[in-house]
This record gives sequence, C-alpha cells and structure tokens, in this order.
Amino acid sequence: MRHNRKLQEKIRESLASVLPITAIVLVISVTIAPLTPGAMVLFLFGALLLVFGMGLFTLGVDMSMIPMGDGIGVQVSRARRILLPLVICFVLGAVVTVAEPDLQVLAEQLPSVPNLTLILAVAAGVAFFLVIAQLRMLLKIPLSYTLLFFYVIVFALSFFVPDSFVPAAFDSGGVTTGPVTVPFIMALGIGLAAMRSDKNSSSDSFGLVALCSIGPILAVMLLGILRPDLDAAYTAVRIPLVETTREAAALFSREIPAYAGEVAAALLPIVVIFALFQLFFRRFNRRQLIRMSVGLVYTYGGLVLFLTGVGVGFMPAGAAIGAGIASDGTHWLLAPIGALVGYFIVRAEPAVQVLARQVEGITNGSISQRAINRSLSLGVALSAGLAMLRILLNIPLIWILLPGYGAALLMSFFVPQIFTGVAFDSGGVASGPMTTTFLLPLAMGACEALGGNVLTDAFGIVALVAMTPLCTIQLLGLYGRLKNRRVARARQQAVRQKLESLEGGIVYWEV
Repeated sequence: MRHNRKLQEKIRESLASVLPITAIVLVISVTIAPLTPGAMVLFLFGALLLVFGMGLFTLGVDMSMIPMGDGIGVQVSRARRILLPLVICFVLGAVVTVAEPDLQVLAEQLPSVPNLTLILAVAAGVAFFLVIAQLRMLLKIPLSYTLLFFYVIVFALSFFVPDSFVPAAFDSGGVTTGPVTVPFIMALGIGLAAMRSDKNSSSDSFGLVALCSIGPILAVMLLGILRPDLDAAYTAVRIPLVETTREAAALFSREIPAYAGEVAAALLPIVVIFALFQLFFRRFNRRQLIRMSVGLVYTYGGLVLFLTGVGVGFMPAGAAIGAGIASDGTHWLLAPIGALVGYFIVRAEPAVQVLARQVEGITNGSISQRAINRSLSLGVALSAGLAMLRILLNIPLIWILLPGYGAALLMSFFVPQIFTGVAFDSGGVASGPMTTTFLLPLAMGACEALGGNVLTDAFGIVALVAMTPLCTIQLLGLYGRLKNRRVARARQQAVRQKLESLEGGIVYWEV
C-alpha cells in the first residue's frame, strides 16, 4: 500500500513535468511546423510512456540506487589504506559508464568511430576522474581549484582537435552522465563524505558528477588527436512511416525488447558489484535487501518505458519540428521556440528530480527543489536558444563555451562551495536523454533544412545545456550570499540602534 501511494505521487509529479512540453509540441505542430498523423501518434504514445516510466524510475532510484551508492561510499570511506578505495572507485566508474544507455546513443551517432573504442575510452575517462574526485575529497582540495585546472587543460587541448570532434567531445561530457550514472555516483559521493565531520563534508558530497563529466571530453578529444584517420560522421534521424495507431503500437512493441536488453545490460554490472559488496561486508539486512530488490525492478521497468518513449516517440518529432520551422520561412522563430522548449524539457529529465531531492535533503531545505528546478529551466532555455542561434549564424561552439565556462569558473571563487558543486553536477544531470533524443534531433533537423554543417553547427547543443546551469545555479548562490549579508547588516544596525537607545536612557536617568 505504501509503495502504491508513493508510485501514484511519483506519477503525478512526472505528469506535471511531461505535460508542459507535450502541450508545447502540440501547439507548434498545429501552427508552425505540422507533423504527420503518424509522427503525432508516436509522440503521444511516447509522452504516455514518459509519464509512467519516469514515475517508476524515480521511485525505484529512491528505493535501490541511492541506498546502494550511499552504502558503498560509507564502507569505502572506512578503509584504512588509500589504495583500496581508489581501485574500487576506478572499477565502479568504468562499470557504471559502460552500463550507461546514453553512451550507446552517443556511439550510434558517431558511426565512423568504432563503438567499442569510443565506449572504452569514455569509460576510462570517467573512471580516472572518479579517482581524481575521491583524491580531492581526501586531500580537501577546493572544488573550484580542481575544476579550473582541468578545464584549462580541456580548452587548451580543444585547439589541437579536428573541428568536427570538438562539439562531439563536449557533448560526450553531458551524455555519459545519464539516468543510470548520476543517481549512483551522487549517492556514492554522499556516502564518501558522510564519515567526515568537518564543515565542508556536505559541500564535498557534490562535485563527483562534475569531475566525471570532464573525463569523456578529454577522452574523445584524445581520440581525435591520436586517431586522425577517424571521422566524426553522424547518423541522421530516421522518421518512421506510420499511418495507423495499430502500426504505431506495433513499432513500440518491436522496440521495447531492444531497450529492455540495453537497460538490463546497464543495470546488471551494478547489481553484480552490489551483490559482491553485500557478500563481503553484510551491510544491509534482509528487509533492506527486499526493498532494494523491489526498487531495482521499478528502476528497470521505468527506464525501459522512458527510453522507449523518448527514442521512438520524441526523437522523430524533434527532427520533424526542427525541419518544419527552418524550411517554412519561419527560421527566425528557431531561437525563441528552442528557448521555450528548453525551459520545460529539463523538468522531464528523470535524473534532475533525483538531484533536486538530494540537494534539498542534504542542505536541510536551504536549497529547495523549486529553486533548483527554476534555475535549471532558465539555464537550459538559454542553452537551447543559443544553440539555435549557432545554427542560424554559424557561430563556432568554442566562442560560446569559452566565455561561458570562464564566467562559471570565476563565480566559483565567490559563491559558497556547495553551490559550485551543485551547479557543476547539474550541468551533467540536465543534459540527459531528453536532450539527446529531442533537443539534438530538433537542432539536426533545423540544420539539415537550412543546409548547414550538422557536425559543427547542430552538435554542441548538449554541451551548451551542460554549461548554462553552471552559471544560473551559482548566480542563485551569489544572490543568497548577498541577501544573507544584507540581512546580517540590517540585524547589526537594529542591535546598534537598540544599544544606542538604551545608552541614551541610562544617561537620562543619571542626570
């Protein structure tokens, strides 16, 4: 009964997240960029799967993935020798990344790069930076210094990478921190920091996703430099021809087994690692294990429904709408429509809700879910608008990323450290499956219709989505710091006036 109530609550939350973007697409499709009846049916079926899938997934993550990551993190942090935790973090980073379904999407979009080569390179990058994140926590190095150091390397390296690889490299940083990776790594960070009692322990529980997002960028850049024979070609979005609702249902039924296999392959390594962990450490009791097993079933079923919905329903609709807006003399509407879609689409990202709840919990409500969601929505709206302007004006990606990351890194030295960690984690979280299967096809469809270069102009939208939340959430932290200072000054002024009035009264009675 309790699970049923929780599930109903999660489904209501996911309905509230998916409904706005569904309504926007419906309005656009009957006004500016008409969709074929088949594409519209696929989109509506996909939206229905999104609602139920995200509800199941978020409930399952709360019951299984978060306790798993937290428990492993706490146990690892108790190890007396530093080498063992580092080895465990490396293995976990590699396994979880190989298991990430979004990485398969990236591999399919770059068919000229062998899938295994790309996956192993990205997995090694994430694993290496998860070790870096662990060392940073152990040595108590401020996150802002660590991020500044590695992003300087990233941007310096970008000038030696072939132009076609730069957008794909930056996109990979956001894509690989998806719905499987993010909850587990974030919970691992909370567990690793839980054993510390210093004032920065809660702040240091964030930032693992931020550092893990750098690994794939460097990995793909190094592939472009070391393997100049590879060409970052792309696979165009195919819009299936569907004429009846029966054909639409048949298409979903054919695709569900493929997504079910991908998700099973994604979750199986995590389950195996957890089983070995439980066998050695006996951390969880029987009742907790049963609850986590049920949660894994929810996570699996929810992720299958969600990925099927976005892959089969949302991807063709995004490509068709982008092409429709760009080819009907309404291309000037690309930027405002992109911004509007970006504002609402981030709320349908499953990992965003997980992040918002964890942030509110660990900060005891001082950073609310509402504030996180609003900051992310504003950031992604700006990202999508800028991405469409890039297509219209052929602006090089690096011209936007360099000042954007520069501003974000500069702000990191003036805001509370916890906001820096949350902001850079949010960048990886916001650029999830909804971005790769709707916003990216939207940009690709518009770019192809305008005759642009998809690799240099359309690719990069994921990187922009990962960048702007770094600024908006840190601006939220900067506003909070300035507000607290004003309140403190007002209180000091009030106390001073009170003391002065009391002193005046004392003088009066002495006279």
